[in-house]
Amino acid sequence: MGTAVGDGRAVPRYVQIADEIVQQIRAGVLKAGDMVPSESELVKRYGVSGGTIRKAMVEVRASGLVETRHGKGSMVKARPPVRLRSSDRFRRSHRRGGKAAYLAESEQAGATAKVSVLYIGPMEAPEEIAERLDVPTGTQVLARRRLYFRNGVPVETATSYLPWDVVKDIPELFAENPGGGGIYARLEDHGHVFAEFVETLQARPAAKAEASELALSPGASVVHLIRDAVTKEGRVVEVCDTLMAADQFVFSYRIPASD
Repeated sequence: MGTAVGDGRAVPRYVQIADEIVQQIRAGVLKAGDMVPSESELVKRYGVSGGTIRKAMVEVRASGLVETRHGKGSMVKARPPVRLRSSDRFRRSHRRGGKAAYLAESEQAGATAKVSVLYIGPMEAPEEIAERLDVPTGTQVLARRRLYFRNGVPVETATSYLPWDVVKDIPELFAENPGGGGIYARLEDHGHVFAEFVETLQARPAAKAEASELALSPGASVVHLIRDAVTKEGRVVEVCDTLMAADQFVFSYRIPASD
């Protein structure tokens, strides 16, 4: 029998069971390398049918936290440690050393980083992006969408939007690999020197497609971060719209105590 939720609907029993197993994994009760209890064990534990347990395990597998081995059952996968996302990740010294922010962070954490480029090309600027770039809605901009992995696990998606008049003469920004130091290094090479990066963060439940892309359980928490890259002339030359698995990041910021 399901348990009622706030809007009066009942949560199916298999969803409750799946959520409990997922929480046991996230809490470390079931650790990396542990086998999830067998179907018969779960039937006995929860007092439900085998069909209910099979449906629950479909949900657990959808979380990306387990892998199923034929004839052996489901085993908890290793999740990478939480990575610190610090306010110094955009230091110019990192770019001069040929490292983009994500690669520099991953190296400091001792993790293996990988970036998969999903799209590079023209796009009409959505309303919020256009407002930040100070261009009319629908203006053509360059979009660069990436999926970031750490130790083989997807942890972050990001789409950069850049004004067309800025990028049209920088061919590296149309390439999958823009070169050492990433797109910020290429922008600075062409005279767009940064003064600051302004970030806005909001935590919220992941949409179904977002959870699937980041291998999260349905409704898992994500952090939605939007960053404006501002030059010394006061122009925003990039807006980066980022979505992160909330349980994979800790945010640390250094804030000057100025008058």
